[in-house]
Amino acid sequence: MAPILVTGAAGGSQGGTGRRVAETLLRASLPVRAFVHSEDARAAELKDLGAEIALGDLREIQAVTPALQGVRRAYFTYPVSAGMLDAAAVFAAVGHQVGLERVVAVSQLGSDPQAGTPHMRRHWVAEQALDRANIGAVHLRAAVFFENLRVAIRDTGELRLPLGSPDTVLPLIAGEDVAGVGAGVLRTEGPVDPVLWLAGEVMTVAEAAEVLGVPYMNVDPDEWASTAISKYGNEVAVEHLTHLWTMFAAIGSGHELFRVTESIEQFTGRPPITLREFAGSTE
Repeated sequence: MAPILVTGAAGGSQGGTGRRVAETLLRASLPVRAFVHSEDARAAELKDLGAEIALGDLREIQAVTPALQGVRRAYFTYPVSAGMLDAAAVFAAVGHQVGLERVVAVSQLGSDPQAGTPHMRRHWVAEQALDRANIGAVHLRAAVFFENLRVAIRDTGELRLPLGSPDTVLPLIAGEDVAGVGAGVLRTEGPVDPVLWLAGEVMTVAEAAEVLGVPYMNVDPDEWASTAISKYGNEVAVEHLTHLWTMFAAIGSGHELFRVTESIEQFTGRPPITLREFAGSTE
């Protein structure tokens, strides 16, 4: 059987979906080629689990070309940082060249050329590149990861976000559910909808704070951005999240996309993970 290429396989702080997909496929005894940026302890763990390791930078065609050789299905994810469009373009070009049949790509819930954040607009462009390569792209348009709320309360014990009213509504999802859908789509034979909207829970920021056991504090967007850089470590993530939080504040009571979707249960075989379940985990 041809190996399944999984990018972002080492994992990371923004949901770690690549690592989860790789582990899920390996547990199912499927061959995995894990694309990682560096040969560190995380790569060694994947190798011990049975993965083949492909090393390199997703923005570099000379690294992606050998990684996709012999591959028919792949999982594409890129952190919220600079270079996502470069990586998507390279992946699309090489995927078309080698005859990739399906790529499951992580995107954003509101991906659209008129979206409210620059990174959402960039994701829409990335989707177009993958679609035009004719490589069977399936886009996972995911809501806000629970993990972002966990980062927000770090150090202060408060949910300090520029979300305005406590009644501002948020569409949320566990990184584990995004990965579960991704692995499910990769294992599915036959057609799959090219766009899957993924949200596991919809609630107000006040309700989220209550579940997390902390108070909610509305903060100025500039103040939030100045403190967030130390938590996220890169300007693109802070830019995106600052726009995202203020966009939700402006929307207020919700949007038609803010709904729990059936795709999670369809591809994982279980209901979505709730924020309460996530908050009780030790990850």
